[in-house]
Amino acid sequence: MNDSEVLIKVENVSKKFCRKLKRSLWYGMKDLGSELIGRSNSHRDLRKDEFWALDDVSFELKRGECLGLIGPNGSGKSTLLKMLNGLIKPDKGKITMRGRVGALIELGAGFNPILTGKENIYINGSVLGFTEEEISNKFESILEFAEIGKFIDTPVQNYSSGMKVRLGFAVAAHMEPDILIIDEVLAVGDIGFRIKCMNAIDRISRNASIVFVSHSMPAVSRICSRVVVLNLSNIVFQGYNVSKGIEQYYSIFQRSKTQILGRGKTSIHEIKLYSDNKKESDNSIFKINYLDNLYIEMSFSVHLEIKRCLINIAFLNQEMIPVAQCYSINSDLEIVNNGEILRFQIKFPKFQLNPGIYSIDVSIVEELENGKIGEILSRYESIKNFQIVGDVVGWASIQFQGEWTII
Repeated sequence: MNDSEVLIKVENVSKKFCRKLKRSLWYGMKDLGSELIGRSNSHRDLRKDEFWALDDVSFELKRGECLGLIGPNGSGKSTLLKMLNGLIKPDKGKITMRGRVGALIELGAGFNPILTGKENIYINGSVLGFTEEEISNKFESILEFAEIGKFIDTPVQNYSSGMKVRLGFAVAAHMEPDILIIDEVLAVGDIGFRIKCMNAIDRISRNASIVFVSHSMPAVSRICSRVVVLNLSNIVFQGYNVSKGIEQYYSIFQRSKTQILGRGKTSIHEIKLYSDNKKESDNSIFKINYLDNLYIEMSFSVHLEIKRCLINIAFLNQEMIPVAQCYSINSDLEIVNNGEILRFQIKFPKFQLNPGIYSIDVSIVEELENGKIGEILSRYESIKNFQIVGDVVGWASIQFQGEWTII
């Protein structure tokens, strides 16, 4: 088996659609007529109400590679997947697919709803070129992977969305495709099934090409060896530096605005970020080099009825998932309210978050007399945004340096 074999080749592919249904049907009839007499409309300029869903897209994928196809909604991902799977054809360019193709593009796609799960397994296997005996040899393994038990003899139309996904992925994973196309359908499964799918993708990718579409960047980082970022119908990044591609994906979206929650019995007057050699400016996002010291300075006031308080600082990635936090209760700092403005500084030595854009949440919590945590007085969500810059490559949120020794 040739590991350098190119299984997917997309050459200057473009696809256009029409926003108006009636006009779209009319254009379709005209184009069909032109094709019948040997003329093509593919290279014409856009007609009224038409737009490019994909515009001049090119890439290759070799056996053994997993490509992460990412981008915001409406960027052209679904259009490209449908063309890769042969459901629609491009208006310009050429797509070459070599080998057996398995696809999970839409929930339950390829299943006949009135047939049972078992019957659909045999039909799907036959379409992919397997004999009945070969499918029977794989049947128990598929059933075990899908975890649908006795429901295998129930019509698929009665399955839950999770059951359809489990059965669809189980069939695709066991039919040993040369090319596997996976859309966001894995987001439907529970955590146990997603872990099982990730392991199966690792196994399949050794001998196949995989196109993986997801809005979960941890999943893309975990399983993809390459990434293509689509935005507004065009490729804005492609390459083997998956972390760089994900950073490009995040840069497309606007940063979240500050929200203030809680009882409102505190007020943050000022919060500033700086490092050893950089200070925050008002007109751009603060950038800190990977492994530089990060400092946060904050001034706030608390209502007199609150005697003591605690501060919790949380760092969130662009998916608004907390990746690190620092709680004053874990230090020797005691914050006693004297009715005046309180000021403090916190230092984070050798800040180790992966390069990317992050936001800061600050929660001010009442400390009770027994030293226990009371209720949240105020919570400032996305009070600050900052960016870590550097050449570190990794899919985990934190990259420990470690002290390496050859023994």
